[in-house]
Amino acid sequence: MLNKQTKIVVIGGGTGSFVLLSGLKQYPVDLTAIVPVTDDGGSTGRLRDEFGFLPVGDMRQCLAALASENGILRQLLLYRFNKGAGLKGHNLGNLILTSLEDLVGSEPEAIEVAAKIFKLKGKVLPISSQLVKLAASYSTGKTIISEHKIETHKLKVGETIKKLYTVPKAVTNPKATKAIKQADLIILAAGDLYNSIIANLVISGTKKAINQSKAKIVYVINLMTLNSQTHHFTAKKHLSEIEKYLEKEVDHILINNQPIPDIYLKAYKKLDEFPVKDDLKRDIRVIRKHLLADSSYQKPKSDSLKRSLLRHDSDKLASAIIELI
Repeated sequence: MLNKQTKIVVIGGGTGSFVLLSGLKQYPVDLTAIVPVTDDGGSTGRLRDEFGFLPVGDMRQCLAALASENGILRQLLLYRFNKGAGLKGHNLGNLILTSLEDLVGSEPEAIEVAAKIFKLKGKVLPISSQLVKLAASYSTGKTIISEHKIETHKLKVGETIKKLYTVPKAVTNPKATKAIKQADLIILAAGDLYNSIIANLVISGTKKAINQSKAKIVYVINLMTLNSQTHHFTAKKHLSEIEKYLEKEVDHILINNQPIPDIYLKAYKKLDEFPVKDDLKRDIRVIRKHLLADSSYQKPKSDSLKRSLLRHDSDKLASAIIELI
């Protein structure tokens, strides 16, 4: 039965968690978002280097998603400066969180203060309190240390990430561990397979907490491949990587079966990225639904090469999750 005591933990980062949390907050459940601490690119990376704090980008996305007011407060958290010496490229939400960290002394405390300011319908927790770099070892023998460099490294033909880890090793935030152990449902959100999802699983203590939890595990399959991480990965390959790092099987697999319009396929093809092929036909854990956003994203221009043009629909995705409960 769905009630305010039903505890749902969403593990992920960036847009994938933002979309899912935006839908789930409409239901009477106890929500906790757990995010990685390895982001070192863009505005987040600049602030991380200058202040030495944990990265705030994924935190800010989740704060915006869970803010009780969907208008100007959310816009403030997501606002990005496009001019101004020193400000161009920075996100206002990142600056707010960095300021709060400087005032109160730590990111977990800063998030708690932000939760009160923005009246969150849930909690946001970093997977660890340690400042670490994400590292990837590739099938070609290459090693890259930097989440941003992993994200921008275009895979060669046949090249794959063989192992993901952090430098140095890190342990889980006790509050994140507690939330996972007490959860009724754990959702691995859509998003960058390695940088957003597995980046949480390689933190020491995460797998143990998940294995000790009685929660059912739901994995939301991505809509498109990513040429820097999951080039030509099928749904089965995405799933096998998740279960390799979890060291256990997930209970439910949620995947979109709504046709993707040609205008998006053409835009992604220019990036050498394609729809994730559903090759899980005989897996009884799979739930297939129409999950594409209809009007909450802007159609790409004919020459658009921007990534993440396509989105899951927040309401459709949340409804499918709630049906499981």
